[in-house]
Amino acid sequence: MSTQKSQRQWGDYLQAALPKIVVAPTFITTLIFIYGFILWNAWLSFTKSRLLPKYDWAGLIQYERLFANERWWVAAQNLLIFGSLFIGICLLIGILLAILLDQRIRAEGALRTIYLYPMALSFIVTGTAWKWILNPGLGLERLMHEWGFEQFTFNWLVDSEMAIYTVVIAGVWQSSGFVMALFLAGLRGIDDSIIKAAQVDGAGLPRIYRSIIIPSLRPVFFSAIIILSHIAIKSFDLVMALTGGGPGYATDLPATFMYSFAFTRGQLGMGAASAMMMLGAVAAIVVPYLYSELRSTRRG
Repeated sequence: MSTQKSQRQWGDYLQAALPKIVVAPTFITTLIFIYGFILWNAWLSFTKSRLLPKYDWAGLIQYERLFANERWWVAAQNLLIFGSLFIGICLLIGILLAILLDQRIRAEGALRTIYLYPMALSFIVTGTAWKWILNPGLGLERLMHEWGFEQFTFNWLVDSEMAIYTVVIAGVWQSSGFVMALFLAGLRGIDDSIIKAAQVDGAGLPRIYRSIIIPSLRPVFFSAIIILSHIAIKSFDLVMALTGGGPGYATDLPATFMYSFAFTRGQLGMGAASAMMMLGAVAAIVVPYLYSELRSTRRG
C-alpha cells in the first residue's frame, strides 16, 4: 500500500515538474548564449583586447577611443538620419495603407498580401534587390535612359552625401507593410458604435479619424515605434547588402561599425564598446515600454 502511495506521489511530482523540465534546456541555453555573452562582451569593452580577447581590466580606455573615433560619430549621425526617416515614413505609409484597407475595398486580401510580402524577405534579399534597382549602370537610371530620358540621373547609391537615403528607401519598402498590419488590426479593434455616434452628431470622416480613431491607436503607435527603433538600431545586413557601408564609410551604422572593428580590423575591445552602446540604445527604448506595459497590467 505504501509502495503504491509513494509511486502516486512520485507520479504527481513528475507531472508537476514536467513543464519545468521541458523549459529548462531553453532557459539554460538562453542564459548562457544570450545573457552570458552579453556579460562577456561587457567585460571585453573594459579591456585592451585587440585581435584576441584579453581579460585584464583597463578601465574606460576603449570608450575613450570610441568617442574619439570620427567614424563612430559618422555612424551615430547616420543612425539618427536613418532611424528618424525610417520610423517616420513607415508610420505614415502604414497608417495610410491601413485606413485605405479599412474601407472594406475590393480585393482587400490580395492588397494586404502584396503590402505584407516584403516583410517575408530577409534584409539581405531586400538590400541586394535595391542595389540592382538603384545601381546607375543597371537599374532605374539605365531604364529611364532606354526610355529616352537621357538627362535623368539617380546616382544616390554612389554619392557619399545621399547614399544613406537609399538605405531608408529599402528599409521603408520592407517594413511599412508590417506597420500597416499593426494599424489595421488596431482599426478593426475600435468599437463601431463610437464612430456611428460621431456620425450621428454630424462629424465628417476626416474629423472622426483625426479626433477619435487615430488617438485611439496610441498603443499601436507606441508598439510600432518600439519595433521599428529596434530594427533601425540593429540594421546590419541591409546596409552590408546594399552599400557595404560605403562609399568609404558614408553609410556606416553602429552595427556595421562594430562588425568592422571587431572582426576585420582586429579591434575587439572597441567593437565590444560599440556593441555596448548599441545595447544601451536598445535598452533605453525597450525598458520604458516594458515598464509602461507592467504598469498598465497592474492597473488592469
